[in-house]
Amino acid sequence: MLDMICHHSGLHGERQGSWLVLVFVLVDISLKKLQKDDFLQVSVIDPMKKRIAKSGQGVPLGGIGAGSIGRSYTGDFQRWQLFPGTCEDKPVLANQFSAFISHQDGRKYSTVLHPGKPDLPKGSEISGIGSWDWNMSGQHSTYHALYPRAWTVYDGEPDPELNIVCRQISPIIPHNYQQSSYPAAVFTFTVTNSGHTAADVTLLFTWANSVGGKSELTGYHSNSSMIEKDGVHGILLHHRTADGQPPVTFAIAAQEKEDIHISECPCFLISGNSDGFTAKDMWNSVKEHGSFDHLDPIKTSMCSKPGSSIGAAIAASLKIAPKATQDVSFSLAWACPEVKFSSGKTYHRRYTKFYGTDVDAAASLAHDAILEHTTWERQIEDWQDPILQDERFPAWYPVTLFNELYYLNAGGTIWTDGLPPIQSLTAIGGKKFSLDMLNDDDVNEMIQQNNTASDILHRMASILERMHASIASNSAIGTTLLHGEENIGQFLYLEGIEYYMWNTYDVHFYASFSLVMLFPKLQISVQRDFAAAVMMHDPEKLRILHDGKWAARKVLGAVPHDLGLYDPWFKVNAYTLYNTDRWKDLNPKFVLQVYRDVVATGDKSFARAVWPSVYMAMAYMEQFDKDKDGMIENENFPDQTYDVWSMAGISAYCGGLWVAALQAASALAREVGDEASEKLFWDKYEKAKSVYSKLWNGSYFNYDDGDNKVRQSVWSLPNC
Repeated sequence: MLDMICHHSGLHGERQGSWLVLVFVLVDISLKKLQKDDFLQVSVIDPMKKRIAKSGQGVPLGGIGAGSIGRSYTGDFQRWQLFPGTCEDKPVLANQFSAFISHQDGRKYSTVLHPGKPDLPKGSEISGIGSWDWNMSGQHSTYHALYPRAWTVYDGEPDPELNIVCRQISPIIPHNYQQSSYPAAVFTFTVTNSGHTAADVTLLFTWANSVGGKSELTGYHSNSSMIEKDGVHGILLHHRTADGQPPVTFAIAAQEKEDIHISECPCFLISGNSDGFTAKDMWNSVKEHGSFDHLDPIKTSMCSKPGSSIGAAIAASLKIAPKATQDVSFSLAWACPEVKFSSGKTYHRRYTKFYGTDVDAAASLAHDAILEHTTWERQIEDWQDPILQDERFPAWYPVTLFNELYYLNAGGTIWTDGLPPIQSLTAIGGKKFSLDMLNDDDVNEMIQQNNTASDILHRMASILERMHASIASNSAIGTTLLHGEENIGQFLYLEGIEYYMWNTYDVHFYASFSLVMLFPKLQISVQRDFAAAVMMHDPEKLRILHDGKWAARKVLGAVPHDLGLYDPWFKVNAYTLYNTDRWKDLNPKFVLQVYRDVVATGDKSFARAVWPSVYMAMAYMEQFDKDKDGMIENENFPDQTYDVWSMAGISAYCGGLWVAALQAASALAREVGDEASEKLFWDKYEKAKSVYSKLWNGSYFNYDDGDNKVRQSVWSLPNC
């Protein structure tokens, strides 16, 4: 192969030999790094990491799958989830809304709209955010949540004559697969003056150039003004990020109208030793002048230095007549077009289909959010009002029903554009070979000085990539099952923010109802991925923690527990506590979900595409029917999702799933016109149903029929 590369490169004789020495050195370093990385796979959970659960969570911001920013009921922007598997819980305290109010009789009020003074950084009271006016008590303020909206009412705070309501809106709109992917949110302030004199009001939105965590202090971040369009003014905050994560650009914006004036402070210093326009300077400017119109652009132009952090601010100034009400809307958007996993594979997010892959798309997102959010709200109300007004439900029920949907955004969700990885590095045994892997400074210098050697390596990578194309095809990429249908993209979410596995299928069985009801095309996409995964076979050996034995990562016919962690879709089954290829509930759950989704959507092309996987999943389960009575048997270890509960023989849980799956498989066979399979599975269903009835004790189904002390436990789940 090397001779072929050298021939195409025009290298012969001594030159060929010298270049090959360099090539082999670089390849050797790359392969050593590959071998080292084999032992650096990320754990699905860190039992030593203490995560403190707090009760201050509120409705998170943004659409689906483009990153999430949480917001507490006190107004803190926290729980940052912009990158796969990363959650920064702590709030970025410079991100705030504030109000400045003055009356003609000399009364003035200024405060951050935050109840009480938070735990601010030490020393920030000198020139940082600690110098701001944190005057609001919160005693007369309330918070209401109805996902994806939230309302904060400041009733007489800070001005007894003013009522200020902040309405937070994110574009979570059922059956909408465009706007629902936008990383954006809008904050509409409704200000009512109940007094007898006019009030001059300035609402301030401040934002730090930060993604949570410590990367805001790494330096070389910058801010710039947006180009005004349709009266929308704003600021872009360009964040370089750290630790190999893709860059992010934020945008904050507001729209100028006849009675609303918008002014900007493109940059101020939040913390650090750099000279410049400080957070204190910014605050005092608004407090004194009511806007940023007087600012010198040169003073507010800077790039952050290492150890310093910067922010930006936008102000909306208006005069409110007595007994009058006015609305002011701010928008927040962020553009992080790339999703990069630790394997090296990088994908584009869904929203890039509509806004492109430039990080400055944040400006367009913020602009469109301002102009379109009233349409979002109308669609959200059309969805929610019939349920809210249904008198059959107790008052708490619809509120809980909607608010629990927060996980569509805050569950670490990722929604790709459905295309292959944009950074396709060569696969060698499931790992990647690339010049990007070489971190040695001397080697990098050699590459820069020897373009021919670099060219040889790239040619080698190209040839190896073609040789190993079959490895990539053995994946859970469900888009390969599309036959002319719309490619809606691929969807991932975590079981929990501390439990890092994508699309854990045993519990997706329950969560999937929200998807199939509200975003059925996303549910169908997930199902296609698992249908493709059923046909995967990955013989890579993994050590099972339960017994220390080695097992294949994934065998043909088994539904995987999850779609992986560090290389989703390609390296499935990150869970290794037990060998899930022997679990008894995953395959029946797959079949049941497929049939339910076909019934719910009427999508016959989907049914036909996944039918081979359904048949394979059912055939795989035959091995667990030891006595050939038509009923599968558990194997006296936790071989199902309740992985601290062992089951033996016929179990109420897995047996019930199996009986239902046989009936569903028969019905699905009828849908796709497979009459022989329809009869086969129906006959098996009748046989298994009869065996399952033996668990009935006259009052309920026994836990299992094993010889154990829990066999007569009440296991309520089969009745759900």
